Amino acid sequence: MASAIAVRSAVAAPLALAAAVPGASASEPSSVRAFGGLKSAAGVFSAKTSEWRSKTVNNGSRVNCCMQVVDPLQNLKHETLSYLPPLSPEEIAKEVDYLLRNGWIPCIEFDQIGYVHRTHLNHSGYYDGRYWTMWKLPMFGCNDASQVLAEIEECKKAYPSAYVRILGFDNVRQVQCSGFLASKPS
Repeated sequence: MASAIAVRSAVAAPLALAAAVPGASASEPSSVRAFGGLKSAAGVFSAKTSEWRSKTVNNGSRVNCCMQVVDPLQNLKHETLSYLPPLSPEEIAKEVDYLLRNGWIPCIEFDQIGYVHRTHLNHSGYYDGRYWTMWKLPMFGCNDASQVLAEIEECKKAYPSAYVRILGFDNVRQVQCSGFLASKPS
């Protein structure tokens, strides 16, 4: 048993030495070479490439052809579904049915400008248009989407130049769970 341990250590010692000391080799044909460092990148970039890069503007992205600038003056977005085309009365009724199925209370609000802006103060954290004017009271006990659509039409008749939105308010958690634009000014 002792001779088997001596044979194992005699075989393992030259391998460990070959791995630890550069230039040392074991009796096996493979030996470990020392790390020689990274290769030089001097020949990778030519003078034309560096000259071209100094003349172009780059934002750090590899994709340059697909970037667009959005015009914020012509592309105002309001609430959740504002990226879609205007909703028809049937689609609004389906959204209101969704609010009612979740037990949320529909609330109708309107505003002349319809987006967050700064008009009165330029202090940090102050914005006008964060809160819209509520149309009547929240529709507690509402169980039919046609009631909400009738109130939207009344609001549009009273304020034809206003944006009208519908909110879904959860009275248990006391948070607004949904909100979408129902009408834009004509």
